[in-house]
Amino acid sequence: MSLLRRRPRIEAKTPDQLVAMRRAGLVVARTLALATERATAGVTTLELDTLAEEAIRGAGATPSFLGYHGFTGSLCISVNDEVVHGIPGPRVLADGDLVSIDCGAIVEGWHGDAAVSLVVGGRERGRAADLALMDDTEASLWAGIAALRPGGRLYAVGDAVEESVDAALERRRREGVPGVEVYGILEDYTGHGIGREMHMDPHVPNYGVTSSGPTVPSGATFAIEPMVTLGSIETRTLADDWTVVTSDGSRAAHWEHTVAVTDAGLWVLTAADGGEAGLARVGADYAPLSD
Repeated sequence: MSLLRRRPRIEAKTPDQLVAMRRAGLVVARTLALATERATAGVTTLELDTLAEEAIRGAGATPSFLGYHGFTGSLCISVNDEVVHGIPGPRVLADGDLVSIDCGAIVEGWHGDAAVSLVVGGRERGRAADLALMDDTEASLWAGIAALRPGGRLYAVGDAVEESVDAALERRRREGVPGVEVYGILEDYTGHGIGREMHMDPHVPNYGVTSSGPTVPSGATFAIEPMVTLGSIETRTLADDWTVVTSDGSRAAHWEHTVAVTDAGLWVLTAADGGEAGLARVGADYAPLSD
């Protein structure tokens, strides 16, 4: 028995396997687009979840989340001070709510996992601080994705996310955006490897760490998912044993994509366009293996 401590192994996929994961990713992308469209005032989170399950199954896929360690929804829907893992139920959405929707789907054994944040009623209904938080968290996601490259440090993702969030906060302060005094990057919840399981080694921190982390191989796939608050990084879990809320009641945003790393560049498997537009904004190479 070896007593050596080893870094988590990163599983590399073949091109055919990445194409299979893309099929799951597209189901996730289309389901999130539908849920975003239907997330209007007066709709319950359970109604959104039912719609999503029908869409996932109608595409020949299976919800990743439903039944996962007893979770009862096909979506995680987190509202305002809820950061992640919100259970769909009777809660009625209202104009101005800041909502994060997380979706996973399985196609032929391969998983896709992504999340979006939105303001119910559209941007005109949102508070300035919520809109800034939502946009800056999404920007940090793309900064983190752009840090992935074969042979590179996995934990460069966290460095890039943190640098992006810090720069955004300074910019918002200069602009005098009301309600933006601090951003908190959650440390207890991270990105992860993904493939034939939804959560695989290694963890992918969304903040800078002293370790370089494992080296990224070509063919690796990761779910990158920064979660940022308008206050403290401290959280607590509600009595349902799932819903994570901020301890200080501040609002939170959550964005996520499943990404494939190849020698030619990056392929965002859960983006409808494969990540072409988002990667162009951050100067990263877009390298799809199929449509």
